[in-house]
Amino acid sequence: MNILKLLHPKACIEYLYSDCTARQTLEKMKHHGYSAVPVIDREGRFVKTVSEGDFLRFMVERGMYDIREMESYPLEKIPPKTRMRPVNVSSTVEELILLSMDQNFIPVIDDRGIFIGIVTRKDILGYCYKTIMKQNDDTETKE
Repeated sequence: MNILKLLHPKACIEYLYSDCTARQTLEKMKHHGYSAVPVIDREGRFVKTVSEGDFLRFMVERGMYDIREMESYPLEKIPPKTRMRPVNVSSTVEELILLSMDQNFIPVIDDRGIFIGIVTRKDILGYCYKTIMKQNDDTETKE
């Protein structure tokens, strides 16, 4: 199956630019209720995914207690604890399933490395469920 059928396009999701401040990122994540968000550069290339935990670790390591202190830090200075791997648009559903075991969403890039959207774990599980149910229906029909 073509993974584009599961894709949430970039135009329909929230993402951030790597030159945003850490505070802007936190405010946007809070506003939308996200625990993680993809980060791209100004050319549209996928850079990384940052999570709430990344900010918490960053603040604790520096003894910060006020979110206003995050205004002076660009998002590119916030190191992610774990690297969320993107997949190429030509990847298989099987690759998505394997990655979804460790990631809530999988960033998707094109052949030039340009971020084009995400595939969510929820959509992958939905696809798997429909596939299993269809196989069960086909098995019952044959009997």
